[in-house]
Amino acid sequence: MKTDLSIAQSAVFSVTQLNRKVRTLLETGLPQLWVVGEISNFKRYDSGHCYFSLKDAGAQVRCVMFRNRAGLLDFQPREGLQVEARAIVTLYEARGDFQLTIEAMRPAGLGALFERFEALKKQLASEGLFDQDNKRPLPQYPKAIGIVTSPSAAALRDVLSTLARRTPNTPVILYPTPVQGLDAAPQIANAIRTASQRDEVDVLIVCRGGGSLEDLWSFNEEVVARAIAACNMPVVSGVGHETDFTISDFAADLRAPTPTAAAELVSRNRQELLNLLHHQQQRLVRAFERELHNKMLQVDQLGRRLQHPGQKLARQQAQLQLLRSRFTHRFHSQLIERQEALSRLALRLKHQLPNVQRQQLRLAQLREALQRAMHGQIQTQRQQIEQATLKLQPWNPQTVLARGYALVSRTDGTLIRQASEVRAGDTLNVQFADEKISVNVNQGVIEQKELPI
Repeated sequence: MKTDLSIAQSAVFSVTQLNRKVRTLLETGLPQLWVVGEISNFKRYDSGHCYFSLKDAGAQVRCVMFRNRAGLLDFQPREGLQVEARAIVTLYEARGDFQLTIEAMRPAGLGALFERFEALKKQLASEGLFDQDNKRPLPQYPKAIGIVTSPSAAALRDVLSTLARRTPNTPVILYPTPVQGLDAAPQIANAIRTASQRDEVDVLIVCRGGGSLEDLWSFNEEVVARAIAACNMPVVSGVGHETDFTISDFAADLRAPTPTAAAELVSRNRQELLNLLHHQQQRLVRAFERELHNKMLQVDQLGRRLQHPGQKLARQQAQLQLLRSRFTHRFHSQLIERQEALSRLALRLKHQLPNVQRQQLRLAQLREALQRAMHGQIQTQRQQIEQATLKLQPWNPQTVLARGYALVSRTDGTLIRQASEVRAGDTLNVQFADEKISVNVNQGVIEQKELPI
C-alpha cells in the first residue's frame, strides 16, 4: 500500500484512471462476502435488472442485481425486507459511486432453510421430476374434483366457495391432512397417495393459505414432491400467496398463485358454460333450419324434374332415330367425297408417270456433252501450264548455274553472299549445275581492293 500511495503522490491521475484504480483495489482487495441489511428504494426495470439500497441503523450502500442473477430468486424482494446478500464490492466508474454487485440473496435468518430448499430443488430437477414434458394437461370438464388440505383451513373454504359458484354440480372429495407442523409432510404425501389409489377424481388440488417460510415448509419436503409426481391424476398446487414458491409448485402439473386461483383453474364458470350451451343451441337450431330449407328446395327441384318413364323412353327413341339418320347421311356423303378424291389422285398420278425411254436418251446426250467438256478443259489447262513453265524457265536456279555460276553455302545451308563472310578454316558447300562439292578455306580475305570499272 505504501508503494501505491507513493505513486499516487508523484503522479497525476485523470478522474477515469482514479476511479478505475479504486475499483480494481476494491475488487481485488475484498473477496465476495455476505452482507445483511434492509432493502430500501427497490426498483426492477423492464430490462430485468434490480437497483436498491441495503441499510441498517448506521449506514446504507447502493446495490445492483443484474437480470441473470435476479431471475434465480425464489422470493420477491420488497421494501423493508431484511435480507442476506452475497456481494462483490466494487465502484461504478462513470459516477464514482461505491456499490455492491449482488450475486445471490435470501431473507435474513432463513439462510439454512433456503439452502435446503435450493439443494432439494436442484436434486429433484436433476432427476427430471420437474420436466415440462412430464406435465399433464388439466381435464376440461372434470367429473369430480379432489382437494388435499386441512378441514379447518381457510383455504378450503375459499376453494369450496369458488367451486360452488363456478361449477355447483361437480362432486368435490376432501382428502383431509394437516398442512403445518413437524409431521405434516408425511401425512400430506399419504393423502395424495390415497387420492391416487382410490382414483375417484379427475384432478387434484393440493393447497393451503399463506404464511412464513416455516409455515409452508411441509410443502418443501421431498416426500410430498415425490407423491405429487407419482399421482395418477393431474395435480394443481395452490400453496400460499402469489409470491410464495414451494417444491410442490415445481412438482405439480400446474402451479396456481393462490388456492382460489387453483379452484378457478380446475373448474369452468357455470354461467360461461350456460352461455356457451345456449350459443351452441342457437347455432344448432339455425343449422337445422338451414339444412331443412335446403332439403325442401332440393325436393321441389327434383319434383319439377320428375317425369313418366314412358315419356323419357319415347324421347330417347326419337333421339336415337335422329342420330341414326344423321349417321347414315354422313356416311354416304363421306363415301362419295372419298371416291371423288381417289379419282382425282389417280388422274394426277397418271400425268406424273415419267417417259423412261426419253429420259434415257437425254441422259446419254448429257454424258457425251460432259466428256467433251472435260477433254476441252484438260487441253486448256495443259497449254496454260506449258506457257507458265516457259515464263518461269529464266528464273530457274538450275538455269543460272548452267551458265557457269555457283551457290556457296555453309554446312547448315546458310548462303554466302560476300567474301567478307568467309574465314580461314571454314568448310563450305559449292553447288554447281551438275553436282555439289565441299571445300576448306585456307586463307580468308586479307584486304578488299576496289575493282577497276
